[in-house]
Amino acid sequence: MEFLQKWLPQVWALMNESKIIGGIVIVVAFAILAWVVDFIINRVLTRLVRKSKFRLDDQILEILHRPVWVSVVLVGAITAVQWIAPRPPYPFILTALLKSLLVLIWAFAINRVLLRIMEDLISHWREARREGSEIIGLVGNIARILVLAGGAFLLLSTWKINISPLLASAGIAGVAVALAAKETLSNFFGGVTVLLDQPYKVGDYIVLDSGERGEVVQIGLRSTRILTRDDVQISIPNAIITNTKVINESAPEPRFRVRIKVGVAYGSDIDQVEGVLLKTAADNPLVSPKPEPRVRFRTFGDSSLDFELLCWAHRPHDKGRIIHELNREIYKQFNQEGIVIPFPQRDVHVYSQGE
Repeated sequence: MEFLQKWLPQVWALMNESKIIGGIVIVVAFAILAWVVDFIINRVLTRLVRKSKFRLDDQILEILHRPVWVSVVLVGAITAVQWIAPRPPYPFILTALLKSLLVLIWAFAINRVLLRIMEDLISHWREARREGSEIIGLVGNIARILVLAGGAFLLLSTWKINISPLLASAGIAGVAVALAAKETLSNFFGGVTVLLDQPYKVGDYIVLDSGERGEVVQIGLRSTRILTRDDVQISIPNAIITNTKVINESAPEPRFRVRIKVGVAYGSDIDQVEGVLLKTAADNPLVSPKPEPRVRFRTFGDSSLDFELLCWAHRPHDKGRIIHELNREIYKQFNQEGIVIPFPQRDVHVYSQGE
């Protein structure tokens, strides 16, 4: 303490006496401060972040480590230039150069931080099999572009460049691009809507208003792709799919209801018919036991008693196979049990009219 009280007034007097020596003292002081900051980051902060369970904080600290102490040195250099105060235009040129270095260093550092955060979030979302990783990538890229645009704005402001004409030109160009890419923008915002609202997700079976049915294999920012049971891929622009009715057979539960209509002859034992239908459904491994299958006697038809077997498939894409297997087995069981499946018939009576 006594050392500082003795030497500080002498250093201050020397700095006022010679501006160049004063500038050198300022640079040296900030260099020592930068070394202290670097020491604290290496010995203290690095150990603290290593104790956490997350890797992201280690990566962020590694990215920001060098820009922090370099920024301290650059601030010292700017302060030294202002202290020395050389004749114009050197103060403006030197200060602008040093400030430009600061802007570039931090623009690229923040850009790298945003990229690491975006990659980490996308990785976690995909590991959790959650939808919307495209939105994270989109938001991250927009944020990085805004950072670079802000850096460019600061650079131009540092060099006292009037940016009003540039902003006006950018506005006109933006309007022209928006008009030219109207359909693309519609599909883009439709994709954002689908990813945020999530009326369906990858793996769901959907039925479009036009009748196509298939499994959703990809949800992009421009289009949604479904794969039909015929292994035909259909790509639907998001602008269209957000403005049409979509039936999601996989929501809110992944199981799918199957209806088997069958008619039996008048005079059949309806208890026997119901028992055969329930046993056929219960013996099929593709049929979900919960909810339990059930049979409904629907109506008295013109030629038959009309029943309906109601059961549930574990997955919507098992629908066709279950209907096939149940129909085969019902026909076999009805033949074994002597249950008749009637067909429409007419009795024609011919009368001969005497002449």
